[in-house]
Amino acid sequence: MSHMIDSQKLFDSAPAPLMVLDRELKFVAANQAYLNATSLRREEILGRPIFEVLPRDTSPSEPDGSRLLRESLERVLTRRLPDLLAMTVQPIARPTRTGPVLEKRFWSYSHQPLLDASGDVAFILQHAVDVTDLRSADLSTWAPEDRPEGFSQDQLAHLMARMSAVQENNEKLEHERRYLRQLLETLPGVVAVLRGPDFVFEMVNENYLPFVGFRNIIGMPLLQVRPELKDPKNKGVYNLFERVFHQGESIAMRAFKISLRKKESDPLQELFLDFDYRPIRLPGGPVLAILVYGQDVTSRVLAEEQVRHYQEHLEELVRERTRALEESEAERRKTEAQLRQSQKMEAVGKLTGGVAHDFNNLLQVIAGNLQLLQRDLVGNERALTRVQTATRAVDRGAKLASQLLSFARRQPLQPLVVNVSKVVRGMDDLLRRTLGEEVELETSTHKELWNTSLDPNQFENVIINLAVNARDAMNGSGKLTIEVGNATLDDHYCRLHPEVLPGQYVLLAVSDTGGGMTPEVMERAFEPFFTTKPEGRGTGLGLSMVYGFVKQSGGHIKLYSELGHGTTIKLYLPRAVEAEAEDAQVVTGPIQGGTETILVVEDDAEVRATVVEMVSELGYRVLKAVDAASALVILQSGVPIELLFTDVVMPGPVRSPELARQAKELHPDIEVLFTSGYTENAIVHGGRLDAGVQLLSKPYSREELARKLRQLLDGRQQRLAVRGPTRAAPAPTASVSVRPPAPAAASRRLRVLLVEDDEDVRSSACELMDLLGHEVLPVTSAEEARGAMAASGFDVLFTDVTLPGASGVDLAREVTERKTGMKVILASGHGNVALPKGEAPLEGVVVLPKPYSLPQIQAALEQAVAQP
Repeated sequence: MSHMIDSQKLFDSAPAPLMVLDRELKFVAANQAYLNATSLRREEILGRPIFEVLPRDTSPSEPDGSRLLRESLERVLTRRLPDLLAMTVQPIARPTRTGPVLEKRFWSYSHQPLLDASGDVAFILQHAVDVTDLRSADLSTWAPEDRPEGFSQDQLAHLMARMSAVQENNEKLEHERRYLRQLLETLPGVVAVLRGPDFVFEMVNENYLPFVGFRNIIGMPLLQVRPELKDPKNKGVYNLFERVFHQGESIAMRAFKISLRKKESDPLQELFLDFDYRPIRLPGGPVLAILVYGQDVTSRVLAEEQVRHYQEHLEELVRERTRALEESEAERRKTEAQLRQSQKMEAVGKLTGGVAHDFNNLLQVIAGNLQLLQRDLVGNERALTRVQTATRAVDRGAKLASQLLSFARRQPLQPLVVNVSKVVRGMDDLLRRTLGEEVELETSTHKELWNTSLDPNQFENVIINLAVNARDAMNGSGKLTIEVGNATLDDHYCRLHPEVLPGQYVLLAVSDTGGGMTPEVMERAFEPFFTTKPEGRGTGLGLSMVYGFVKQSGGHIKLYSELGHGTTIKLYLPRAVEAEAEDAQVVTGPIQGGTETILVVEDDAEVRATVVEMVSELGYRVLKAVDAASALVILQSGVPIELLFTDVVMPGPVRSPELARQAKELHPDIEVLFTSGYTENAIVHGGRLDAGVQLLSKPYSREELARKLRQLLDGRQQRLAVRGPTRAAPAPTASVSVRPPAPAAASRRLRVLLVEDDEDVRSSACELMDLLGHEVLPVTSAEEARGAMAASGFDVLFTDVTLPGASGVDLAREVTERKTGMKVILASGHGNVALPKGEAPLEGVVVLPKPYSLPQIQAALEQAVAQP
């Protein structure tokens, strides 16, 4: 029958003084022997710090025992290793009849760490030995019963002398041991001393402890600490120890690969170590121990391997790149040529803005003379028919200027997410009628085609242009193939075409069986006005418009052609991940008006009058404003307004987007419709209309205006029917409609100084103002105008912006600064934008965009005269 050992009872009954401290050096337990030796009581010491309980020796002749004891305990806490304090003084308070008496006693302490599961010191076990009597040299003071049996007094004296010598030697050894340990701790690597053939750990430094889980391994054989060395993979390591011990070799290994456990419960971990094994022996004697010094270089080795891997990879990339460069010299030249062509097209695109501006000046001359002829030819139907034909030619000229702007990528797009296959299939009948019966049309689409974002109306024009070009290239007879599919452009392709970004695209390819193009023709195919067709059969703007549309849509265009084998034009349009937009409902039937209130904001008096008249004829109630500031006054008046119809570019501090924003705040249910012939960057960014913006581009017909207004207002009514009206923002109370004051009429005959360097424009404008009954003095420059003003007075200065020498803007600024009362009209081929960017606005100056008509001149004069 087995009996369990009561550890607590065993601890209490031990004859040696024992006690236990926690990490804060507070008493946790003490056996009876300790209490008897120290004259302490258990209930008085448990939970109290040891240095608060033990009395302190104040004798200057002995070392500070409390300090030595504290240092020993702290070494155990920090090193997690046992510590021996050979001898130190520690007084004991002995109870007497007259009270406690302090008695000096000498002790030898052994401190043993008790570790927790994580390897940290949880408790310290102290074994105390009272060596006071051994230190005393006066053996005669010993009582007979205390004297050891069989020893004479001389023998005891000799024995005590030997013990004192041993004590002194032990103290020296302890000092040397501490010095040696301090040296070991200063070394950067791990240090251990293994004694005997079983390689028993005798000493380790703190750097070694993390590799054994902070265990106390002193006195343990190597294979007990490192059982993984029994593994055949690590057998060679143990053999190295045997070679050092038995053969006295010194062995050094660098970046040695070994599998070890840092903790007993850890899996094997692959490490790389630098280590040295050195034999320790007495001179001429056998090997007694082995000194181990090593460093963990795993991180360094792995980093070097990674660097080596990267270096090899880099070298391989360099080799591949070198091969690619060697093989791609021709491709590089081709890429450079494409880049030059792209830069050339970009430069031509920028040039088109200036061309369109000059072209508008020519149209102004033609349009002005045609209006004069119409007045002179009243009743002559044949002549009026010819004038109408010429007017239609002017319209075609305006369309030509619009195509130039499209190539320059200044056309505002209204993109939708569409499926190109549906667009192509929907154009089948139109394409067949356009191509004629002699051209065979074949279309091929992809079943799982990606969506793309583009302007459907412009895209249909692109397809028609490509089809017409193909038909003409085949001389009206052949086969036209339209293919639609998915395509991915990789990095290699994009390196050859620097303007293209890698990614997923929707591909539209149009191929014909015509005669093909020469390389020289292909190089210039997308240039505006370039054509190979006979004179009079084309403007040369078809492919340039296609090019501008694709680039403005963020896509890529590629031309393939070979003489005698036809041409293929591929359009790559970026993939859109959004769902396909619903088909826009086409409104047909007669146009409809309404009774809602519409606020028209237009700074051009003639345009404003025309729009107001058109909208009023449709039955709507119309409010009008000359600029955004005036429109805000009306919006803030509280008058119910269902729709705001505003020009994009207007003078004044308030821009049209800000007007629309404030209108939405004041009237949350209001609809906003913008109109412009040139949007700049107000509501268009990246060539595309901002989200949610409705735009009616100039010029527009009465029917287009009516349908757009009805579409927006019907949508508003549907929203209100579903959710009800939204509460409007607070606005000032008004009893009547607030309208901006109308300009006073120029009823009297005005003296006008006309400054225009273009002879045709000058004579046309002069004749138009003569018809209005005004006296006109024409001059060609600002310098002539200054002389004329010095010689005579004028009511109005009517000047072009661009003049030889000083500009019309400078001349206008001089006149306004003099404050002579002369009114100023600036005629500009840049539309409503007359001043260069950064220049201060001119107050009281009326801007008249070119081309202008007789009513526009009359309105400008009226507006100028009405200025204060």
